Amino acid sequence: MLLAEFQVGQVVWSMLWLVLVFMWIWLVISVFGDIVRSTDLSGGMKALWSIFIIFLPYLGVFVYLIARGDAMGERERDRARAAEASFRDYIADAAGHRAGPADELARLAELHGNGVLDDGEYAKAKAKVLE
Repeated sequence: MLLAEFQVGQVVWSMLWLVLVFMWIWLVISVFGDIVRSTDLSGGMKALWSIFIIFLPYLGVFVYLIARGDAMGERERDRARAAEASFRDYIADAAGHRAGPADELARLAELHGNGVLDDGEYAKAKAKVLE
């Protein structure tokens, strides 16, 4: 029987390799996703990075992470923030609680009072709210 021949160490070793393979697949998918969604790369550079990763996968992924890993994290963080803002807008819209002009003016006055907005920015934002 095949199952009788497996020892605990062999099962743990097999599970470790399985986890490492799935982590590698996830890393490659994440890198390809970042290449495709990156707005600062031209089409030719996207193609070169993709070819590099396809033909030399380990080297290609590690070089990409070293060269563009910080920007990759920033882009993912920006996407998460945009998704969260969209979600919050959807919840506010679904709940029927939208900030009216009075709320916007109060928020602008608070920002102006705290020194975040100067007089010109405050007047411009106030005129935009009152339109």
